[in-house]
Amino acid sequence: MKTKVPTTHRFDSGDPETIHDYLAHAYHSTLTIRAAVDARYRFRHHRVDAGSFWWETLDQSTQLDIDVGPSTALVICEVVSGRVDRSCAGAHGRFGPGDVFLATLPDLACSMRWLPGRITACLLSPSVLDRVTGTAPAGRASRIRFTGLIPAIPALAGLWRHTTSYLHHVVLGNPYAYREPLVIANAARMLAASALAVFPHTSAGWSSTLDQRAATTATLRRATAFIEEYADRDIGAADIAAAAQVSLRTLQLAFRRHLDTTPMAYLRRVRLDRAHRDLMQADPRRETVSAIASRWGFLSHSRFTARYHATYGFPPSRTLHA
Repeated sequence: MKTKVPTTHRFDSGDPETIHDYLAHAYHSTLTIRAAVDARYRFRHHRVDAGSFWWETLDQSTQLDIDVGPSTALVICEVVSGRVDRSCAGAHGRFGPGDVFLATLPDLACSMRWLPGRITACLLSPSVLDRVTGTAPAGRASRIRFTGLIPAIPALAGLWRHTTSYLHHVVLGNPYAYREPLVIANAARMLAASALAVFPHTSAGWSSTLDQRAATTATLRRATAFIEEYADRDIGAADIAAAAQVSLRTLQLAFRRHLDTTPMAYLRRVRLDRAHRDLMQADPRRETVSAIASRWGFLSHSRFTARYHATYGFPPSRTLHA
């Protein structure tokens, strides 16, 4: 999965031709925009590009009719103000402030009528979804297929809003976290997991009999060895399963059966131990607890402090200044 230090892009124009050309280039897609005649027409676009996901805010001041060609990304939108009418794959929807919906699905075109207002959009690479579920072995296409363009139940829209609020305030708003590859990779997985929880989809199942037989101590040893060696890298449960040469389901069973935990909980504990080591070796005049926590993928300083205190019996600041 492509992970990088996020970059920020801003665009602001009132020229219809410039706006069209910019958006066609920004989305690498065929695009047609028909704007209602309005001398005050303005379009603003703000994007944070993290490689595996894009987070965007868009606002404009007229009625736009937009036809978008097939996209390779999963596009999740929330209406902040105004109204959006969307059509994709025979599904139609009308959305107002607070509504969350999929603008389109990977490899499908869509049409929208967007009245003056603001929306936010998250574009997720399908590879992030595959790595969260472990459903696409190397060399194969994704097995995840979304079956609806609105939340499975209306209340789940709140889960998406909570996730994106956390992304804004804890990740993108934290100068230490923002630059750490592990934090951005974890944020991408958090967004993917939230999208999978919110919107209906299908994915391949597993053979429970084979999983039970393969959930051995040998599987566990391969998995923990991989975690110990690559804890400082962008790895997830699907990567650990691939290294252990088993399915994701088998991996989960092995950790639950032999350690009474999960693969990702084990990875977090290893990273906590590495952060503890770095705190003991750090110069408090040059390092901070937040910087070290972010280096090891912990998005929230308060949660890191609470977990550290629960594990070691004292706050991380005491270790740093010892």
